[in-house]
Amino acid sequence: MEFSPRQLNQYNGTDPSKPIYVAIKGRVFDVSTGKSFYGPGGAYAMFAGKDASRALAKMNKNEEDVCASLDGLSEKEIGVLQDWENKFQAKYPIVGRVVS
Repeated sequence: MEFSPRQLNQYNGTDPSKPIYVAIKGRVFDVSTGKSFYGPGGAYAMFAGKDASRALAKMNKNEEDVCASLDGLSEKEIGVLQDWENKFQAKYPIVGRVVS
C-alpha cells in the first residue's frame, strides 16, 4: 500500500476504528499492538501517523524532528535509526510505504 504523508496522518491513533501507523525511512509499520505507546496520551504518540525517522535517529521528540529528512545526520545517528528500524521490523508488520 502507498501512502502520501497526508494519508498516513489519518492513522495517528485518534480514530479508534483505524490502525496506528508509524513510518521509518518511508516504510510504514502497523504499531497498533503498541497502542499504549503510540496511541493518544502515549509516550510516542507524536510519531503516530508520521515518518518519525529523524526524531528516532536523534533520540528526541521535538516536533520539528518528527519527519522523514535524514539531511545532516551523523553516522552515529544513522546507526541509531538503523537500530530502531531493526526493532520495528522484528515487532511490527510492514503495511506499505510513504510516497511523495
